[in-house]
Amino acid sequence: MDKIPPDCPYPGCFFCVMKEGNPSKRRTSILKFFRELPSQDDDGQVLPISGLWNTAMAHPNDPEFINLGIFECMAALIWKGLKNRRWLSHDQNIYIPYYAAHIIGSYTMNMEEFAERAIHAGVIPPLVELLRGRLTWVEQRVAVRALGHLATYSSTFPAVASHGEVLELAIQLASSSLEIVYSHFYQSVDRRISYHCDLLTRGMGGVEMESRKAEEWASQLQCWSLQLINCFAFKPEFLFDICKPEFLVKLPGMWGGLVNENSPAGIGLLRTICQHKLGRGPVANCPGIIEALCNIARSSDDWQYMAIDCLLWLLQDQSTSNKVIDKAAPALTDLAEISTLGDHKRLGDTIVSVLQERCQAQGTTRNYVSSHTKEQIDELLGSRQRLKWEKSMPKEDIQIKQAAALVVKLEGNSLFSSGDISGAASKYSEALALCPMKSKKERVVLYSNRAQCHLLLQQPLAAISDATRALCLHNPPNRHAKSLWRRAQAYDMLGLVKESLLDAILFINECSQSTDPDLSLRHNKVPDYAERLVKKQMHAAWLFREAAVKHGGIHTEEGAGDTYGPEADDSEWETASESDIENDGRDADDDEENDNIRKDMYDKSTTKGIKLIFS
Repeated sequence: MDKIPPDCPYPGCFFCVMKEGNPSKRRTSILKFFRELPSQDDDGQVLPISGLWNTAMAHPNDPEFINLGIFECMAALIWKGLKNRRWLSHDQNIYIPYYAAHIIGSYTMNMEEFAERAIHAGVIPPLVELLRGRLTWVEQRVAVRALGHLATYSSTFPAVASHGEVLELAIQLASSSLEIVYSHFYQSVDRRISYHCDLLTRGMGGVEMESRKAEEWASQLQCWSLQLINCFAFKPEFLFDICKPEFLVKLPGMWGGLVNENSPAGIGLLRTICQHKLGRGPVANCPGIIEALCNIARSSDDWQYMAIDCLLWLLQDQSTSNKVIDKAAPALTDLAEISTLGDHKRLGDTIVSVLQERCQAQGTTRNYVSSHTKEQIDELLGSRQRLKWEKSMPKEDIQIKQAAALVVKLEGNSLFSSGDISGAASKYSEALALCPMKSKKERVVLYSNRAQCHLLLQQPLAAISDATRALCLHNPPNRHAKSLWRRAQAYDMLGLVKESLLDAILFINECSQSTDPDLSLRHNKVPDYAERLVKKQMHAAWLFREAAVKHGGIHTEEGAGDTYGPEADDSEWETASESDIENDGRDADDDEENDNIRKDMYDKSTTKGIKLIFS
């Protein structure tokens, strides 16, 4: 589509104009081209438009075409496609509205000046018509992208917001985008619109390629809708329209883009909402959201800090703290040992301070804290006090405590080996009480070992708590391979598919970077048990699963019927105590880390594919 014959049969065409050596003539010819193109009905118009699309993608900050009227031209072409269906169906003109909206979005994503020029050129009304679904979901995708970029800037947001239906349309699209793409494209293989297939595959045909790309574009459609809504959420006057329970409850499940890692996703939008007092009330009143925020806060993901921020803001607000503290406190106490998370410095200290403040305020009728929650917070505050005391203790006393903790830990390992899992867990708890607070490596091992006991005792919540504490203590945070694996299994027990999948993938990534010969992936391959869990969760977390169930579709991907459960895989759960028995005398950290991962392996390329699919 983009190749030009060496001897062009159309002298004066756009590509010939671009070859003009005289800058003044070239500028005049391009200006004329942009002015005349919308009124022409010649064949082959899609060729220069696709060339302009390539240029916009490659050089979005170049002002040349902006100054020559490209925005006016693209807006006119979209209107033409909307109003003149005869022209739209002729030749390859069906592609033009898509390319035109994409060009507008590309030139406005970085430069506020360009966005202002686009507004003055009248691009918003035709983009809104595409957003309404006047054509298809493919054009909706690029229209919401362009409107999202225009709404990002303070100078151009009012122009977008003046079209009152934009926010409502974006909310509808974020909520239904996956179902729209599934029902209109993914499910109807025999009825797919041909130009959709061409756009999705860019010349690389095949049903499999089309389906994969459709999943990516469906996710982007949702992501860019959330990005547009997020721009409105910064303005308190729009929160009433956004904070409807039926929409809020869906946000934690909107995990964001497959390849659009800068999307705020549902949790990012929730974070924006929780910055405002007007938004915190509806969030606190929405069933299930706090629990979902706690799960995301415990995750080892880029969005972790967003969920933590939401919980802290809800706790600091007196009108919402009593509604959330009993659910939020357990998660936050697990996270209190984390130090730096992204740009958040001394995050653990902030968590402790907020929890302490809420606990001290419990005397007022509006700040009730249950006795169980108070016990958890008191235990946390006691550990902080213990750390202060230990700083003043003689070095010899600290060493004695370390030695005593090691002895008790080895007793726990012995009990574990003999099958007394409950007794082993108690010994690990005793060792934690003895182990100095500053001995973080040793405490990581003890928490992780106890998490393993909780798994075998079928106590997934306790396992998640201990694994999370180990991951927070680890340096760097969230990078302790065995704790990731144990938490992945605990999440699996609870049916928390995405959380389990994320931890399993991170476990594999950590193994691939480990210098430990027993943890590193030999010959670039991954453990079969990790591969099976990832496959299981990938199937369960399939992007279109909910839509497929609703429309009676069945996902028949190869291997989708495989099952994986903790009961069937006990023999492959690695334990710290097994290696301890073989390696008495090593440091505790080495004992725990030296687990035997010597199972049959699968090619690591599968894992790379997983990261692309679920990033």
